[in-house]
Amino acid sequence: MERLKGIGLIVTGAMLWGATGPLMEWILNNSPLSVAFMLTLRLFIAGFGLLLFLSFQKKDIYQILKDSYWVKRLLIFAVFGMLGVQFSFVAAIEASNAVVATLLQFLAPIFVILFVSLRLKKWPPSIQVIGIIGTLFGLFLLLTNGTLSTLLISPVATAWGIAVGFSFAFYILYPTALMKEWGVILVVGWSMLMGGIILGVVTRIWESSEWIYLMDLKLVLLLLTIIIFGTLAFVLFLSSMKYISATETSILSSIEPLTAMVISVIWLNQLLGMWQWVGAICMLFFVTWLSISGKKS
Repeated sequence: MERLKGIGLIVTGAMLWGATGPLMEWILNNSPLSVAFMLTLRLFIAGFGLLLFLSFQKKDIYQILKDSYWVKRLLIFAVFGMLGVQFSFVAAIEASNAVVATLLQFLAPIFVILFVSLRLKKWPPSIQVIGIIGTLFGLFLLLTNGTLSTLLISPVATAWGIAVGFSFAFYILYPTALMKEWGVILVVGWSMLMGGIILGVVTRIWESSEWIYLMDLKLVLLLLTIIIFGTLAFVLFLSSMKYISATETSILSSIEPLTAMVISVIWLNQLLGMWQWVGAICMLFFVTWLSISGKKS
């Protein structure tokens, strides 16, 4: 029963996260809002909401801030994990589209394998090398549609996509001890709030001219939907790992790009080229391969 609960959590979370991509793409293409402004609001409101929820449940949300050791780890996760994933993901959407950005997120297992290999000072098993090569071949088809003379996705979008994969790998690996000690919702809540505050201070959001655009009710409703969907997706994703293995989580999270593809095709009228579809399927297949081989190894 608990395994089914875990599967339900990751499938729901993956679908919600996949749905946020096309929603953010629409906002970036049809409104003057910038990536930084939108993300600052998203992270701050989502983090504040989660911590408020815990407070209503009589949880001590400030205990974690009383220990400098955990505060330091929380700040690192907030900047390089939470903010890193979200900013690079939205920037990749702005530079390409939601489908491509979501697929490039699936480079994360490669970075995880490389990190583990460097840490152990040994080459990864041959079965994982095959998975890496297959994933990179799928990425090549996605970027070029099978034609060497044509790069369908800009170098900027590719760079942000690689950053998504790298930061997502960090997001998976780093907070294990934090969440074991303090719980998923508390860590996600504080990391979102801290990430939003840091980004807001860096960009001086209080001086932004973009506040006026929040008078548009449709835009506000879309932003609230993105905030709710994205927050639930993060909590459900991390919560699922209590009930199912990381391998199953990785495999089932492949629903994310499929959800983004369906919504993008229906709502945004976006279509990938034939070889891009082959590349996308290839990437999903070999990411699953990497997940399974990683468990065996």
